[in-house]
Amino acid sequence: MRGRTVPTSTDARAVVDRTFRDEAGRAVATLVRVTGDFDLAEESVQEAFAVALDRWTHEGVPDNPGAWITATARNRAVDRLRRERVGRQKLEAAAQLDALRDLGSDDDVTHLPDDRLRLLFTCCHPALAADASVALTLRTLGGLSTDQIARAFLVPQATMAQRLVRAKRKIRDAGIPYRVPPSELLAERVPGVLAVLYLIFNEGYATTSGPLIRDELCAESIRLARVLCTLMPDGPEARGLLALMLLQHSRHAARTGPDGSMILLEDQDRARWDHDAIDEGLALVRDALPRGSVGPYQLQAAIAACHAEAPRPEDTDWPQIATLYDELARIAPSSVVELNRAVAVAMADGPAAGLALLGALEVSGDLDDYYLFHSAHADLLRRLERTQEAADAYRRALELVTNDTERRFLDERMRSLTRSDLPPGSAS
Repeated sequence: MRGRTVPTSTDARAVVDRTFRDEAGRAVATLVRVTGDFDLAEESVQEAFAVALDRWTHEGVPDNPGAWITATARNRAVDRLRRERVGRQKLEAAAQLDALRDLGSDDDVTHLPDDRLRLLFTCCHPALAADASVALTLRTLGGLSTDQIARAFLVPQATMAQRLVRAKRKIRDAGIPYRVPPSELLAERVPGVLAVLYLIFNEGYATTSGPLIRDELCAESIRLARVLCTLMPDGPEARGLLALMLLQHSRHAARTGPDGSMILLEDQDRARWDHDAIDEGLALVRDALPRGSVGPYQLQAAIAACHAEAPRPEDTDWPQIATLYDELARIAPSSVVELNRAVAVAMADGPAAGLALLGALEVSGDLDDYYLFHSAHADLLRRLERTQEAADAYRRALELVTNDTERRFLDERMRSLTRSDLPPGSAS
């Protein structure tokens, strides 16, 4: 181990943790490609990190930690397959052993191609349900434990474990190829991959339960989007999604107070925004928009850019945001887009204009079970001093919201309507 600096156990733990975040998905992806066995790949990589924690503390951190992990995981997989070779599935184990031998020596793994994109497309194959795709992506590429994923999606750990087992079995039994789809299928598959990444991000940005924000989910989806952009440099929507997530997540430090309470966009201390992330996001927006047809992620990134570029809340270009929502509603129509468009119109032209647009949504009933519809409805009514109607709308939102932080915010807003010092209207 000549030339290595032997770290303390604390330093080694920090390096192992960082390497896990950066390299675990890559190592799993490589072993899945070679063996076609998700469980073997995950367990071998986990064992490699356990070995690393001990070795790196006593022998020093290798020059290329990621390559070391992949090589060690490969050796662990070889050991396990050798034991299984004498068992019932000896032919399959022998074939996997041959493939692992072809993976090459320890030195060779430093030159392995990045397999994470293949794994991402495999996890997001249209034959899998969306919830299974999200869970499997978090498990294999994100390195999250089954318990962590279960807590994120409000299901018991056993339920999530079964969901992951079924997803892996589906990939195996259906013979879903481990590959980036050929060019003729790529256009129809990329939207599914982007949708899964954005679902993961959104669960971290505004969690279903628990704390308002889960940074690790946001960071992981941003990291995976970076992988996608690196390996698909000409994909404008991938760059648009990365820009959107960077710009939204740039506000994470300012979105909650010291007591964990929610702070609205117009009340946030903008000095606490992550301006490096904003600069990167704005550069991506400027780069992605001129590349041809503009997709929904690019448009949403452009909307996020309008917020990021405003030095003060009153400087926000709401007419421009409303125009961007008009275009988003044209190319990707949905009731949620219409809701956001109504809020933007209310900020640009006054609450009455926004309320008129919400009226159409109310008639359709599409968002009757969506707490943010009732929250926005309540806020516009409040700004128009229609106090009783606003209180009723807040009550409906409170019946539907599941996050405790948002529930406390809505409850406070509703209670404020009964006080004599009714605050002046502001956007929710």
